[in-house]
Amino acid sequence: MLIGDLAQKCGLSVDTLRYYEKIGLIPKPLRDRGGRRVYDQTILRWVDFLDRLKSTGMGIKDRLRYADLRASGAASLTERRQMLEDHRDKVRSDLERLTEMLDVLDDKIILYRKMEAGEAVDPSFENCARTEHGAQ
Repeated sequence: MLIGDLAQKCGLSVDTLRYYEKIGLIPKPLRDRGGRRVYDQTILRWVDFLDRLKSTGMGIKDRLRYADLRASGAASLTERRQMLEDHRDKVRSDLERLTEMLDVLDDKIILYRKMEAGEAVDPSFENCARTEHGAQ
């Protein structure tokens, strides 16, 4: 598949794909007689995985490190696994923090709905981010 086809299938721009190739995030593809990049289907899974890593907050430096390790083959399996385990731990921590923030937002929304409905609420609840017992 040509770079335009890859861009369309993976949702990245041609420029982004060229940049990823330039920095080593994706491997250099074969070229046809006209010098055009030709990718095989396996690149789609790799680009999807890179996008998923990015969406979980893995920075470009770490994605580049992972790509370098992947290119080195089986010798880097342990290091790649450890890298993913470390990142998974960070993602779990982020999820816990975000879940706590969702609870705070839910409490505030409940409080404001009660206030809008004319219910009496302790004024101190309105001024704090989270109470011990929520906005019950």
